[in-house]
Amino acid sequence: MGVGGGFILVPAMLYVLRMKAGAVVGTSLFQIIITTAITTILQAGRNQTVDIVLSTILLLGGVVGAQIGARFAGRFRAEELRAALGLIVLLVGMQMGLELFVRPADIFMIAPGIAD
Repeated sequence: MGVGGGFILVPAMLYVLRMKAGAVVGTSLFQIIITTAITTILQAGRNQTVDIVLSTILLLGGVVGAQIGARFAGRFRAEELRAALGLIVLLVGMQMGLELFVRPADIFMIAPGIAD
């Protein structure tokens, strides 16, 4: 369960296991909380590589983003949200596939097109 695990687990729970959307969201969030908490504690203890300021900013952004997302999602039908999720999964997959064949100008550059 690494980066992007939700792109596999959430659709699998919805379509393969036929779970209700509320249970899928709760299960996914529970898995994220456990994985993140364990990783944070291990990194803080072993490597002293946890930036408290950055962690706090990300935590606040996640909480605020979840609240906004929940209110925004309440305005759409479940079918529309599933279609949006499917579209996002397809777009991310296409982007990742494209990155396999297109070599960036500078392999150490984070964002293409930004020059010094």
